[in-house]
Amino acid sequence: MNHNLHPVFRGLTTDEYQELTSHTRIHEKEFSKGTLIFQNADLVTETGIVLTGSVHIENTDFWGNTSLLSEVGAGGVFAETYSLSHEPMMVDVVAASDCQILFMDVTFLRDSSLSGYSWHQKMLSNMLSISIHKNLTLSHRIFCTSPKTIRERLLTYLSSQSQKCGSESFEIPFNRQQMADFLNLDRSALSKELGKMRDEGFLTFHKNSFTLLHPALNESH
Repeated sequence: MNHNLHPVFRGLTTDEYQELTSHTRIHEKEFSKGTLIFQNADLVTETGIVLTGSVHIENTDFWGNTSLLSEVGAGGVFAETYSLSHEPMMVDVVAASDCQILFMDVTFLRDSSLSGYSWHQKMLSNMLSISIHKNLTLSHRIFCTSPKTIRERLLTYLSSQSQKCGSESFEIPFNRQQMADFLNLDRSALSKELGKMRDEGFLTFHKNSFTLLHPALNESH
């Protein structure tokens, strides 16, 4: 594995990476699509780094209703907050596709005796940057699920994806059920509203590909 390809190891020299591996346990594991990697209430000390494929961070309530909180793709990191805080997991981590995960025991970050090493400082900085980015991602989901109506949630989410991609045409990382879970919506209601928006000239779509349009008439919500 080329450690420089992954944000969690950004800035580490080959020697620093080797020093890191001598102070902690790092191992790789493959998972097939749908496999539960971590689950609610697990106590973990390892952070997961996605090498290939992607994973979903999900929350399931008492009645079995699942909400999709985020997707973590190749190069992304998951469970870093739980592994550092020693708090039990409050979410499930599920393989969204066949994936390869690098697991790293991060308890070394709390070891003050290692603070003099350059690699230790770089790893602390990288983990902080990753945590900040993850907080922004969760804030984005809150922003998308705050509107009361289905259309407002769709407009907020799709507009943000368009802006992120810098184009009126883009692909989202979710199928319809996952999109509904992410936006806290019923799948059939979401699909019905998408159909209305297409008919009214707001957008066109095919599967997870969307193109946003400007309707000729004033939109009526």
